Amino acid sequence: MNTSVLPAQVVTRHMLSSRLDIYYPEIIQLPTPRVQHDLNQAVNQQVHQMIHDSGYNDPPRDTTLTGGYEMKNNQRTILSLMNRLYYYSGGAHGMTVQETLTMNIDTGQIYTLSDLFKPGSSYEATLNRIIEAQIKTRDLDLLNPFTGITKNQKWYIADKSLVLFFDLYELQAYVYGFTYFPISVYDLQSIIREDGPLGEMIY
Repeated sequence: MNTSVLPAQVVTRHMLSSRLDIYYPEIIQLPTPRVQHDLNQAVNQQVHQMIHDSGYNDPPRDTTLTGGYEMKNNQRTILSLMNRLYYYSGGAHGMTVQETLTMNIDTGQIYTLSDLFKPGSSYEATLNRIIEAQIKTRDLDLLNPFTGITKNQKWYIADKSLVLFFDLYELQAYVYGFTYFPISVYDLQSIIREDGPLGEMIY
């Protein structure tokens, strides 16, 4: 049996120092050490970039950080995870940021959104139409108008769904939190790559 088709084994690591308390994932016991090293390096780079972007190292702000992660998908060689960081530098409330990685634990590939779809499929237009329809159906109270997904659109895979999401204040007011748009893989079946991560979920 090819062990790579099994769920990835993930352990929780703890980063603790002055004003910083963060839990993050580490992938272990993959059959290919190089793949394991590269994927863990990508996770670490993402977490440290989030710490840097928070202003933690910028005196005299005294930013306090806490963080954790969620496993969104861990099946059929596709691991999709979310790193979350909350930082507070004073004021009425702090800010939460979320970043994701979707990867193949067999090949070591880290996917972009375009990797999910057939070349030339105009997937952006399809996703925009679905999001616009959800905004209307769900009667979302928007702070800013939706003008289409961006080049750096945030997303993850959760079982048989592609989930696109928007940061605090990006579409809605702070009180609403992050704005999520789950889309069934079956609604995208005609344009997804059969050999891509969504193809793995649908068949």
